[in-house]
Amino acid sequence: MKNIRGFTLIELMVVVAVIGILAGIAFPSYQQYVRKGYRSEAQQLMMQIGNKQALYMLDAREYTATIGTGGLNIGGNGWTCAATCTNTKYTVTVTLEAGPPPSFHVKAVPSGSQVDDGTIYLNATTAGVYSEGAKTRTVGDNKW
Repeated sequence: MKNIRGFTLIELMVVVAVIGILAGIAFPSYQQYVRKGYRSEAQQLMMQIGNKQALYMLDAREYTATIGTGGLNIGGNGWTCAATCTNTKYTVTVTLEAGPPPSFHVKAVPSGSQVDDGTIYLNATTAGVYSEGAKTRTVGDNKW
């Protein structure tokens, strides 16, 4: 009689249990990594808005609250931009202050699975010049 070697049911169940434990540990880390990626994408859009606002100020001598066509002309890469920019995770808005000096505030409000991350703010409060020293990023529900 031939001896047929293989895996027993107990051995297979141990392997399945080990894979389940590893997946249970890895999946939350993966979700956190994805959330950070979405947050970084929103921050990049906010920085792009800040840079475009500086150029817009040079041309029009004022800031604009319109992010899309007719204003800063920002869009694409998964963002739908008009007066505000939205995607499935964030809504980005621009608020103007007449001054003097004139300034603008950019706010990204999270939605969906990002809701626990808090609102992102970008403030520019210099006299018509967007500079490194004038912008701040705060996380949470702080007002500017």
